[in-house]
Amino acid sequence: MSVELIIDSTPKEVVIAILSNGKLLELHKEKINNNFSVGDIYLAKVKKIMPGLNATFVNVGYEKDAFLHYLDLGPNFHSFVKYTKGVVGGGLPSDLQNFKFEPEIEKAGKIEKVLKTNDQILVQIAKEPISTKGPRLSSEISIAGRYLVLVPFSDKVSVSQKIKDAEERDRLIKLIKSIKPKGFGVIIRTVAKNKKVADLHTDMDDLTKKWELCYNAMKDAHAPKKVLGELDRTSALLRDLLNSDFNSITVNDDTLYNELRTYLHTIAPDKEKIVKQYTGKMPIFDNFGVEKQIKSLFGRNVTLKSGIYLIIEHTEALHVIDVNSGQRGKRQDSTQEQNALEVNLEAAEEVARQLRLRDMGGIVVVDFIDMKESENRQLLYEKMKEFMKDDRAKHNILPPSKFGLVQITRQRVRPEMEIKTSEKCPSCGGSGEVQSTVLLVEEIENNIRYITQHLNMKTLKINVHPFVEAFINKRKGLFSSLRKEWQNRFKCSLEIMPTTSYNFLQYKFFDRNDEEIHL
Repeated sequence: MSVELIIDSTPKEVVIAILSNGKLLELHKEKINNNFSVGDIYLAKVKKIMPGLNATFVNVGYEKDAFLHYLDLGPNFHSFVKYTKGVVGGGLPSDLQNFKFEPEIEKAGKIEKVLKTNDQILVQIAKEPISTKGPRLSSEISIAGRYLVLVPFSDKVSVSQKIKDAEERDRLIKLIKSIKPKGFGVIIRTVAKNKKVADLHTDMDDLTKKWELCYNAMKDAHAPKKVLGELDRTSALLRDLLNSDFNSITVNDDTLYNELRTYLHTIAPDKEKIVKQYTGKMPIFDNFGVEKQIKSLFGRNVTLKSGIYLIIEHTEALHVIDVNSGQRGKRQDSTQEQNALEVNLEAAEEVARQLRLRDMGGIVVVDFIDMKESENRQLLYEKMKEFMKDDRAKHNILPPSKFGLVQITRQRVRPEMEIKTSEKCPSCGGSGEVQSTVLLVEEIENNIRYITQHLNMKTLKINVHPFVEAFINKRKGLFSSLRKEWQNRFKCSLEIMPTTSYNFLQYKFFDRNDEEIHL
């Protein structure tokens, strides 16, 4: 598998596209100077205790108060409060060598017994502001590195469950226990598997230095104030995703190019050379075919090359995805049940991709085509889990119901990715909207494929707007045009006719007898 990162940097935001074998898998947008990213640590002030919710609203400097539930305080909350008071007061050192831990809080306790209005507490952003809600907070502070996660006020060392080898797990635990500072717990990440002592030791040193930065920022801080920032989204993605599959990182900004090379030199020196600077005249996303994929994948309707299409609807409470077989031809030797299974399996892979791509969170209901056989529903369930195994967001999938509905819950920590794919209509003075023009030619090609392969028609006439006719018939090289390419690919005869009465995106197919082919 080949994984590429294409990064479009502008003065207002950085947009990161992750491609696997040329297919767009994830799209991330980060506003420049975003002060409320997941992982940021703040010295905050308690504003209002809500006993009924067993939670409190906290001022972190955002326009709306952040939300902190009792269950997100963490068992060592009393130790955090004691330490925070000591550091802000100027008396405690940064290391926890001689710090005396306080008793753990009750698991089913009450928020009003551990906090009061105007208390200053150390918190971490667990969810970014979404819609009308402020950030969601946690007081279980952790600092993530490449191989390790440092957890203050804990002595526990745990290993990622994805590392199955018992011998390797024991090696990592013994090693980390020998090098970790007292008073800190450590979570060993999956990428630490088989890493050398020197690599893990370097990562541990980097994490303790970050804790030192947090300590120094707290000493003279007045709430609300950010005391430690998470890495920017680009660096955080590299930290969490970088592996042997990565073969290219292309960026269009000189400053970001140098920053990425410097960061990669620190965490993976052998990968530094894969960073390339894009200097072409075309926009970087257009050059690498990302913009076209964005236009085709973020609309209400998503059509696959086979003719299957998804309809994706969003509500405040949940997301609904409807699976349709569309123009996908049914094989003559297959039953209705077999055809439904094939459609559902192909759609399931695209559904898993769409969840990652749009970063859809909360409750997702997928309406697959009904299947009568229980073993087919079980196969769909197993394949759905397989397709989503690389999704880094926490998720849970329920087996299909007898109505063909699959329910999925997916962790949401950032606002859902929303991209407008429609454009101003060029034929109506810009007063209306139409689907993206970049998809028109691809849509015509897919229809030609369907007509020639499934309807078995080999002589076609297509009426289109004169601009579109000129584009399809114009020469792409010395001897080729898009029309000739289609004729060769689909073994058919094509005639492209300009029709001035058509709007820009209108087209119709006709057979050899000039009868319209209705699709």
